[in-house]
Amino acid sequence: MAAELDADVLLAGVAAAMSPIGLEEVPELMSRVDRKYIVTGPTMAALAAELGDRFAVLKIGARRQFRYSSTYFDTPDLLTFRQHRQDRRRRFKVRTRTYLDGGGQWLELKLNGARGSTDKHRIPYDDAPGQTLTPEAMDFVRDTLLTELHLIAPETLGPVLSTDYRRVTFIDPSGAARLTCDTGLSCRDGQASASARRDLVLLESKSADGRAWVDKVLRGLGARPVSVSKYCLAVAALRHLSANRWRPVLRRYLVHRPEPEARRLVPRGSPDCRGQAAGREGRWAASDVGSRLSAGL
Repeated sequence: MAAELDADVLLAGVAAAMSPIGLEEVPELMSRVDRKYIVTGPTMAALAAELGDRFAVLKIGARRQFRYSSTYFDTPDLLTFRQHRQDRRRRFKVRTRTYLDGGGQWLELKLNGARGSTDKHRIPYDDAPGQTLTPEAMDFVRDTLLTELHLIAPETLGPVLSTDYRRVTFIDPSGAARLTCDTGLSCRDGQASASARRDLVLLESKSADGRAWVDKVLRGLGARPVSVSKYCLAVAALRHLSANRWRPVLRRYLVHRPEPEARRLVPRGSPDCRGQAAGREGRWAASDVGSRLSAGL
C-alpha cells in the first residue's frame, strides 16, 4: 500500500534524482520563519515532483542524506520545555548537534522572538563532550540570551535527552528558502525511547518571511502546518508530561516504547507534577540524567 512506503528510502531516491548544490554554495538563512509539516510518503513524492528545477539538493562529498545527533539541555524543572508548551513569545532551546557524516559538532542556541521568527546562533564545539556545557559554552548562552532576547540565562542547564535522525535538505539557490526533510527520528534519555513512524516525513519549510513557494504547494496537496518540536515531543513522550497542544502529533508521529515498571520519576513537586496523578510526572536531577546519557550514548 502507498501509505506503507518507507519514507527514508523514498527520500534517498528523490535526492538522487535532483541537481546537487555544494555546502559552500548554500546561502545562509540563520534568521527565518519556519513552517513544519508531517506528511506521508505519497505526499512527499507529489511535492518532490513539484520541486522541479526550483530547488537543488545539498550534497557533501558523495552524500545527499545526512545523519544528525543532538543532545538537548534544560533546567532541572524543564524551563525551556514549559516555555514552549505555554507558547511563550520569548523562548529558547540549547543543544549540541553533531553532523555524523561531516560538519563537526556545534553548540546551538535557537531563539524564538517577536513575529514568530526563529534565530539560530552557534559556535564550534568539536573540542568538548557533546553531553556537557563547558564554562565557555555557558558564557555564550548567557551573552546571547541577554543580547538577543533580554533574558537572564538559567544558572543550571543539564542534558535531558538525545535525538537522532536522517535529513535531506533542498535549497533554493536564490537564498529565499530551503526545505529540510527528516526521517528515522529516534529519541532517548538513557532509559526510555521513542521513534517516529517509518512512513512519515517531518518537513520544515524555512524562509525569510514565512510565505515560501513550498508552503503554497503543500497547502495545495492538503498538508497543513503543525506545531511541533522534536525536543518537546520527546520530553512529553518519555516523561509522560501533559502536552495538549502536541497530542495530535504525538499520536500520529511517534511510536512510544513505555518505560519499565520499576522506573520512577522523583522528586515530585515541579510545576509539571502539580495536579497530576502520583507517579506519572516528576523530574530527574540533571546530574543523574547526564550520567545516564553518558552511559547510554
